[in-house]
Amino acid sequence: MGKLTVAKVRSAKPGRNASGQPIKAALQDGDGLFLIVTPGGAKSWMLRVQVSGKRRDIGLGAVDTESAGMAAFAAGDDRLAEVPLMLRKNLSLAEAREKAAALRKLAKAGGDPKVERDRLRVKVPTFAEAVTETYQAFKSGWSERTAKAFKASLEEHANPKLGQLKVDAIGSAEVVAALAPIWTAKPVMARKVRSRIGQVLALAKSRGWRTDAPPDARELRGGGLSNQPLAGNFEAMPYQDCPGFFASEWGKELTSSRAAMLFALLTGNRSGSVRNATWDQIDLEAREWHCPPENMKSKRAHDVALSDAAVALLRRFQPDAALRTGLIFPGAKRGRPLSDMSLTKILRLAGREETVHGWRTSFRSWAGEQMPHIPWNVAELAISHRVGTTVEKAYNRADYLAMRRALFDGWGLFVAPALSGAASNVTPIRGVTA
Repeated sequence: MGKLTVAKVRSAKPGRNASGQPIKAALQDGDGLFLIVTPGGAKSWMLRVQVSGKRRDIGLGAVDTESAGMAAFAAGDDRLAEVPLMLRKNLSLAEAREKAAALRKLAKAGGDPKVERDRLRVKVPTFAEAVTETYQAFKSGWSERTAKAFKASLEEHANPKLGQLKVDAIGSAEVVAALAPIWTAKPVMARKVRSRIGQVLALAKSRGWRTDAPPDARELRGGGLSNQPLAGNFEAMPYQDCPGFFASEWGKELTSSRAAMLFALLTGNRSGSVRNATWDQIDLEAREWHCPPENMKSKRAHDVALSDAAVALLRRFQPDAALRTGLIFPGAKRGRPLSDMSLTKILRLAGREETVHGWRTSFRSWAGEQMPHIPWNVAELAISHRVGTTVEKAYNRADYLAMRRALFDGWGLFVAPALSGAASNVTPIRGVTA
């Protein structure tokens, strides 16, 4: 039985200090429920509970004038009953006790009473709105390409099924329905969309828009997603074919696209790094290419040891040192890099079905078979792969540039012997006259 009565609530006054000035009064009803009266006479309810061992004071709402509430019910107006208790801003003594009891029980069960109090006040957005919120929240930490891909893929493949649903109503069945049309037809895109849906729902949970965690992969597979076809690797030219291919292309006009494609072959770097390479990243004397973080997929700077063949290619493509500024391999539009397809087109014109990215596989396969004395981790570092555990990477920060140089010198000699000083190592035997 509480200590307060309706009459006591109506007649409650603020306290007084020693000087007779009004001060806030806290009148206890029991079980942590207090009636708060401010110096100005405003009255409200407050619940004091223990949450995870810490005291929490939670406002419940203002004090309702009991007579006004009773008059409304007496007149047959039941609109108040339609307002959930947790949303009511003005509470009678009975309502305050009911609300306090519910929140106190939740706190004892390990929940957060403040979250429960505010849960219904939160406006739950639709999935489409949450996609925009997630994009805005994370885009500053993404590359422009990643940010665009995130939003575009969800708008195309997720919003048609999920866009108008509230995020707290989306479970595994809804996600499966969204993914089903592309799950086997576009497996790579489907996996990306699944991951991005998870990001959106995780943000929704952190914002209090939903209480459930995003469905995990096992739930989705159990919900009806079939096994996807095995993912294919990038088509790569057998390394034994690379010398003949290089010689054939070297004998053609060295356009920007062809030069970039051959440079990618000789350096084992990704297409994007090659297409965005600038002359100020190149040290021809030291035979090094210093790739900045923004040009790398890993967002880590990467130094490439340039072989004699790679240096010879750069010198032939731009023989005038005074013109070695800006992009090394410019596109058709002034100041713009080549497109990825422009490099692929060179391969297709040569009748090849492989990808430019496949040069990395060609190089790595050659290194594994023809350079076994070079440790495998050095070959991985040569193509900017991270190797080792987190602890190993923390303590071993060597970049093995000398051994990587030996690798690329050997690769250049194998692929383009005519450009690698091989001919200069042969001393012709001159006839000897008697």
